[in-house]
Amino acid sequence: MPKTKTDAASGTTDTPVTPATQDDFDLGSLQQALEGDKRYKADKEELLKLYEQMLLIRRFEEKAGQLYGLGLIGGFCHLYIGQEAVAVGLQSALDGDKDSVITGYRDHGHMLAYGIDPKVIMAELTGRAAGISKGKGGSMHMFSVEHKFYGGHGIVGAQVPLGAGLAFAHKYNEDGGVAMSYFGDGAANQGQVYEAFNMAALWKLPIIFVIENNQYAMGTAVNRSSAETHFHRRGSAFRIPGMQVDGMDVLEVRKAAEIALEYVRAGNGPVLMELNTYRYRGHSMSDPAKYRSREEVQGVRDKRDPIEHAKAELVELGMSEDTLKDLDKTVRKQISEAADFAESSPEPEMSELYTDVLVERY
Repeated sequence: MPKTKTDAASGTTDTPVTPATQDDFDLGSLQQALEGDKRYKADKEELLKLYEQMLLIRRFEEKAGQLYGLGLIGGFCHLYIGQEAVAVGLQSALDGDKDSVITGYRDHGHMLAYGIDPKVIMAELTGRAAGISKGKGGSMHMFSVEHKFYGGHGIVGAQVPLGAGLAFAHKYNEDGGVAMSYFGDGAANQGQVYEAFNMAALWKLPIIFVIENNQYAMGTAVNRSSAETHFHRRGSAFRIPGMQVDGMDVLEVRKAAEIALEYVRAGNGPVLMELNTYRYRGHSMSDPAKYRSREEVQGVRDKRDPIEHAKAELVELGMSEDTLKDLDKTVRKQISEAADFAESSPEPEMSELYTDVLVERY
């Protein structure tokens, strides 16, 4: 018999009380699925493509750092070096024709992973008219409706409710798309994040919330700033299943993405993924990163670098070192051409100050 609730004052019984249930799903079910089969089974050609995309991001960001040092990139500039496996692994599983992506201001890598031309990204970094936002957005505020990439946002955490809005649009339009909203371990403590979680879960929106946990936010270690450092648990109060993923292993990231996408596309609502990763540079180009030792950074580079791990696996699959060296030369040339294109492109006309200020048409 179900237990009943008794009024303490009158001694009368009230509504039957039944034990709490998990309804028809387990919040840990996706994690269990990943633990049972952690890595995507990529053949040599697939792994080579993922490796090339990560290498493209690494070489692009290295060049961006050089241009910043030369004064050709102004304002803030946040590099993605070390975190390449996250964007590449996740976005390689998306459908570029219908799925949308939104992130914070460390956005160059996500754009490259979604197939956007390095030339127009580099031109945007250098404030040129040929840039993807006409040179007016710079490093932090890039945008492309054509590529379903919706920013590049400078306000910490603001992209999370905006991502929920993108997911609402996908559901409303019945276009089959899924929104992927990235944010960091620092932004994970923002109140607006949890408002977005609640609405996304309540309306079963097709969205994957991705926490890129690079361990330090702007410069404070997660265990000094967060009471709950297992960020994938943060959705539990909203009945959002969580996943904890090695963000330095591109094949594990890809596998986790496929599990999450299958769940979301089936109409089950949002998923929260925590990707444990690491950035090699400071929070931005102006950050000397004195809050961690050089030995710590070098240790991650030596033992966990996502590109070097993928390279080693390619060699095991029979790819020659010479072929991989030639690929690196090709990528470096591509990035060099992007930098030359940016430097030789004109700056926006002064009249551009008055365009894109107001929305003229809804």
